[in-house]
Amino acid sequence: MRGLERIHEIKGNKYLFRVETSDNHHDYNKYEELRNEVWREPNDNLSGSRNMMCENFLHEGSSLFIGVFVEEEGSFELDSEHLIGFSYGFLGIKDKEIAYREPGNLQFYSQYTCVRPDFENLGLGILIKEFQRDIMMEEFGVFTITCTYDPLTGVNAYRNIHRFGMDVIGYKEAYYGDFGGLLNRLDVPCDRFFVSWNLKKDIHRPDYDLDSLVESGFLALRAEKETVKGRSGPVELEKVKEINLELGHEFLLVEIPVDFYTMLKETDVAEDQTRNIPIEWRIKTREAFQALLKRNYRIIDFRKIEKDRQERDFYILMRESN
Repeated sequence: MRGLERIHEIKGNKYLFRVETSDNHHDYNKYEELRNEVWREPNDNLSGSRNMMCENFLHEGSSLFIGVFVEEEGSFELDSEHLIGFSYGFLGIKDKEIAYREPGNLQFYSQYTCVRPDFENLGLGILIKEFQRDIMMEEFGVFTITCTYDPLTGVNAYRNIHRFGMDVIGYKEAYYGDFGGLLNRLDVPCDRFFVSWNLKKDIHRPDYDLDSLVESGFLALRAEKETVKGRSGPVELEKVKEINLELGHEFLLVEIPVDFYTMLKETDVAEDQTRNIPIEWRIKTREAFQALLKRNYRIIDFRKIEKDRQERDFYILMRESN
């Protein structure tokens, strides 16, 4: 098989993107180690290393492991020390009645994609997904990738919705139950968008003017910043200020926090009014998205506005004709 490796150079460093091919089960431990380092939720582990090896589509299964390794002194070491990102997923089916009888009914579910914290903000997450897409098309012959992500995380929304044009096909309430760790909080329901990526489809968006939509007040949900006493001291955080689901404009906006992960950490305090900020975000955005999707609105983009040194993040929704 060709094309199982790719090298990118970013800011003077080289990174090897590589499909895992090993038949030694010990080589799979590094993926679980990195997963735990990023999520810090030991109870939500990958299967044992022997099972992971058997799952590999190059062996007995239908799973894909992609590792990203940083170069050191002119060479790539394929060990846990140099593994700085990975993705994992597996083959599934769309229509359970058709099952595996038709190739077009196959889809790939992308379960994990992560980058080690000290290598964030280099665009590696997008490059991982692009590599995953190419492997799906060229080696699997599969043209649909699905995954879930937290609707309140702008970094994931930008990548999935804006960059790759994924379609939101469902809203799942508290999908993972009591899921904690570094990137979640047990008292904040872990709602997720279920999205589908048609690898054959080009992105074609209708014309819209985001600044004009904001200025015209076509916001189904609007936020304002307030200074609160956070875990590390005074911090400015967005709070839900208005929700208006009676608007009927062709395009509507739903605002979300610019950095929900920081919000989760800073509001992890005893004082209820501060602690409840992300919980209110979850409940209000759940109400907005479910109502608008039911009213035949579709999420067509995700964008950021920067004005007067202030950033704001918006989902753009458009009403589809019946």
